[in-house]
Amino acid sequence: MQKSIVILCAGGPAPGINTVISTISKVFLKDGYRVIGLHDGYKNLFSGKADTVDITFHYADRIFPRGGSTLRMSRYKPKDSEFNADFFVENNIKLLVTVGGDDTASTSNRIAKFLETKNVAIQNIHVPKTIDNDIPLPDMMPTFGFNSAKDAGVHIGNTVYEDSRTSGNWFVISSMGRSAGHLAFEIGASCHFPLIIIPEMFNKTKITLSKVVSLIISSMVKRKMEGIEYGCVIVSEGIFHVLDDEEIKNCGIDFTYDAHGHPELGNVSKAHIINVLVQRRLKELDITIKSRPVEMGYELRCCRPVAYDLTLCTILGMGVKKLYEDGEKNCIVSTTRDAEIVPIFMKDIEDESGKIPPRLVDVNTEFARMILSDMHVLTERDYDKVKELIAIPEAYDFYRVLEWDYSAMELRPMSAKG
Repeated sequence: MQKSIVILCAGGPAPGINTVISTISKVFLKDGYRVIGLHDGYKNLFSGKADTVDITFHYADRIFPRGGSTLRMSRYKPKDSEFNADFFVENNIKLLVTVGGDDTASTSNRIAKFLETKNVAIQNIHVPKTIDNDIPLPDMMPTFGFNSAKDAGVHIGNTVYEDSRTSGNWFVISSMGRSAGHLAFEIGASCHFPLIIIPEMFNKTKITLSKVVSLIISSMVKRKMEGIEYGCVIVSEGIFHVLDDEEIKNCGIDFTYDAHGHPELGNVSKAHIINVLVQRRLKELDITIKSRPVEMGYELRCCRPVAYDLTLCTILGMGVKKLYEDGEKNCIVSTTRDAEIVPIFMKDIEDESGKIPPRLVDVNTEFARMILSDMHVLTERDYDKVKELIAIPEAYDFYRVLEWDYSAMELRPMSAKG
């Protein structure tokens, strides 16, 4: 019976998924394997209703540069009680390739261990994907999809900034980034936005919506004071994932709630929430500044991959074949700046709870410090000038809101000794 591999994708999309699928398919087809694409992630893998497609060379060749995923994705996470070996035995599967996040990788490992108990030997190799760039890969390599999403975000950001300059408005942009602010930070830096807000900036103080609003007002008033009546601020949606539920519930915005009483943040525009709170504060201060919300998220996930990701995903796809031939299993494929293939084992990067801690933005790198030092915000040097607009300028001092020490956190580029 012909040997087969199966590929499935789980979680949310990221540019480059089709490049990974295409590359893996081509290198295995060349060696005579049957390549099975499984729709809907793990959802129907064990139900006897698996929806599959046989990936041929022409199929793989056609999808290579496309955005999205030719294989429908699902966030379904099967229980151990659902597992059976039927699909793997009937199709003579020798390799399970999963494309997704840490939950997808963990489920793949659980399945492989179960199949061992049924004397069904398969290898399983995971390809990590996220536009959030928050997986701790070696050599500080970006996750695939990040650079393409950033490119699409910069295109949108530049257009929105041009609108702000043309119309004399401010725009409050919320960008994706569940736990880390890489996407918002690099889009904001690339677009020369006067203010970037990411969770990692709150390393000295607890995040609250009031502090986020104060930082935005700080930038708006600084520019108004200098005769600049427009601008954009980009806020990572990650701030909402570290806010207390009560903080969110009491912000004056209506939410729907899940079965556990948590606000369902996926049903609302984070940019809208922040913009409403900013406008409320401006009215309290009797300052007239127009602002509009822009949600930047789903537009980034299925764009066509840029050249960087086409290359990276090709390397990762070929890396799956290399690790398979090396006999590796229960691992994540990764690469270095020199395009060396490196297996990562979950046990080496997961914490005590079995989760992979996210790679966060390091605000102390020289790059981050240069960007943050260039934010267009109020500091103590502005107090006298701004008092005609704000009675208590200290409340909108960028450094004071973040509780950064002026003497230690002036945020000019650090010397080699820090």
